[in-house]
Amino acid sequence: MVKDYLYLIIGTFLFSLSITLYAMPNNLAEGGIVGLSLLLYFAYNISPALVTFVLNAVLLLIGFKLLPRHMVYKSIINVPLLSFFIFLTERLGQPIEDPLLAAIFAGVITGIGFGFIFRAGSSTGGTSIIARMLNHRFGWELTGTNFVLDAVIVVCGVFVIGPIYTMYTIVALYVGKKVTDYVLEGFDAKKAVNIISPEAQLISEKVTKQMSSSATIFNGYGGYSKKEREVIYVVVRSYRLFYLKKLVHEIDPNAFIVVHNVKDVSGGTFFATQHDHPLDSTTMPDFEEERPEFGK
Repeated sequence: MVKDYLYLIIGTFLFSLSITLYAMPNNLAEGGIVGLSLLLYFAYNISPALVTFVLNAVLLLIGFKLLPRHMVYKSIINVPLLSFFIFLTERLGQPIEDPLLAAIFAGVITGIGFGFIFRAGSSTGGTSIIARMLNHRFGWELTGTNFVLDAVIVVCGVFVIGPIYTMYTIVALYVGKKVTDYVLEGFDAKKAVNIISPEAQLISEKVTKQMSSSATIFNGYGGYSKKEREVIYVVVRSYRLFYLKKLVHEIDPNAFIVVHNVKDVSGGTFFATQHDHPLDSTTMPDFEEERPEFGK
């Protein structure tokens, strides 16, 4: 519980910095209520801290009976906290000569902030509250509704900050989304590999012994060949994919290999609990032919 609120405070503070240090002095907007407050700031010089607080407070009052209680309680903390941090830092920002650089850094800081906020089980309020109310009242899909509401606000920026800075805003939003994913899912990318080969048993044995990875074998049926085949399913970290493919091709040069990106892996025995350093020789297959040398 304490950790959640710590994440909430850190994430909200970082998000406010992305607004005041990068968005406000460089004519960049945002999605949601914060984006609307920035457009009002650019058009009429109204403080985003005030607009954000008033609009989010009104939405919370309207949606009090429709929203989950845990979301309401955390939003009651998050909404004034965001406005307070914006108020404290809104005079600190300085224009950056390159708007693209400002957009990238705005996206990075926003993404990290959102990652902490989402890890705390909260949100920044705004359009997510509206989306939940529309979902409750009309059954509209949450993610799609939230995206449309944010998109409408971003597009409105064309009439306030112009098309060029609206495009920079879209860059910032894209970077923010990617960084948020990394914060939530981690930087340790993984690959799921399907291998179809008559040598499935031998490949599975080599993968287990030489790569300290778990392999699952299940039966498949070829739609073209009309024959049963064994299929191996292996999950490896990205930097070990090269060694897995080389191991397979040494056993069966004609093996059929399909690689998928994996966003999250938990539980099971896919990964060894030791020998896990990328430069540790025990994580690499003991190939008879020349192996790549690191550090040269």
